[in-house]
Amino acid sequence: MTDASDLQPTSDTMRAALLTGIGGPEMMQLGETAVPLTLNSDTLVRVKAAGVNPIDGKTRSGAGAAKAITSFPSTLGGEFSGVVVRASYELAPFQPGDEVYGMLLFPRYSGAYAEYVSVPFMSLAKKPKNLSFIEAGGVPLAVLTAWAAVVEAGGVYTGQRVLIHAGAGGVGHFAVQLAKYYGAHVITTASERNHEWLRELGADQVIDYRNERFEHVIGEPVDVVIDLIGNVKDQTGSRSLHVLRDGGTLINVPTGSYPELFDEAAAENRGIVASTLKLSPEGRILQTITQLFEQGALQTHVDRVFPLAEAGAAQELIADGHVRGKVVLDIDAESGAPRRD
Repeated sequence: MTDASDLQPTSDTMRAALLTGIGGPEMMQLGETAVPLTLNSDTLVRVKAAGVNPIDGKTRSGAGAAKAITSFPSTLGGEFSGVVVRASYELAPFQPGDEVYGMLLFPRYSGAYAEYVSVPFMSLAKKPKNLSFIEAGGVPLAVLTAWAAVVEAGGVYTGQRVLIHAGAGGVGHFAVQLAKYYGAHVITTASERNHEWLRELGADQVIDYRNERFEHVIGEPVDVVIDLIGNVKDQTGSRSLHVLRDGGTLINVPTGSYPELFDEAAAENRGIVASTLKLSPEGRILQTITQLFEQGALQTHVDRVFPLAEAGAAQELIADGHVRGKVVLDIDAESGAPRRD
């Protein structure tokens, strides 16, 4: 537990990385905005670190959740770690001083690129004791996405063969670990520099997508495909149908990345189960994940840490597609060169 007395808001405003309009990274500007209100079950959290995800950059550029933004400036960010400074009621599960991490639904709630967030306590969990705030800040949205794909929608179990595209990314490196934890034979695609690391995380076969066609080297058909790319690159989604067994499952994660999914899956006429994925910020699942971290069954990797003022640069780094693990904003850091954590 942390002393929350020095973390209380001292005014009605706070520092935030503000989205000032739709466009490039220059639309992200450091500024001041109102400290969010807490209503009903909301908990006020002093943010220590916020994860940066592909959806953030997509939203900034006019895709993603952009259509739901009703006014500018707006605050992006869907995952964070921090310290509770105001509980929703006296005996609420999370009290001032509790170190937590969580996910919020932007833009229904103001995002996590800021000093404070207001979030329902059911979207929080205790921060794993063995993770720093920086490490934990990049976990919730990514790991809950991986959990939804592997455990809930994919239903992965012992003995299955699972293919995970983009295994070295934020969601991917959690998906690899979860699929292995649940007993699967894990195959993943990644650039060569990430192969040894992914094997350390539990991958049984790593395919260099730059030099090999995965459908040519996988061998036996797979039971489940977790597609974190879709058809936006090299028709990855369409090609994945051809490595699935009859009756297998394909989970397409990035919104809008494979619009042909259902038509093509049906055309195969092999009983393939196809699904997109939507995410719910459930603290109860995150609490289970906390236990996995503390037991050593899961680990996270932070590739780069940026100060809040450089949120646009952090988004552009992710858009380049070559990040290992997560990119995180250090909310209290001064501007300067990004560091490796």
